[in-house]
Amino acid sequence: MNVFHLALATILLLNIAAGLVRILRGPTPADRMLAAQLFGTSGVALMLLLAQAQSSPALRDVALVFALLAVLATVAFVRRTWRSSAQEPS
Repeated sequence: MNVFHLALATILLLNIAAGLVRILRGPTPADRMLAAQLFGTSGVALMLLLAQAQSSPALRDVALVFALLAVLATVAFVRRTWRSSAQEPS
């Protein structure tokens, strides 16, 4: 089963690499934020797969921290975007 988990982890790493291309190319801030969310969800899934493959409960804790950081990043982005769109004259 370890080989299966490691193969899935490799696929998730490729998914993160594809998200990096979207962050670099844009074109809008929302696209970049969605790619950052992809990093968060893929990072959590990657940590959970590695925790299962290596039987390491500490990696599950790291996955929980990643999930919390992804939520905080989303909230910060929305607050920043909402504030700047409210200040723009129509």
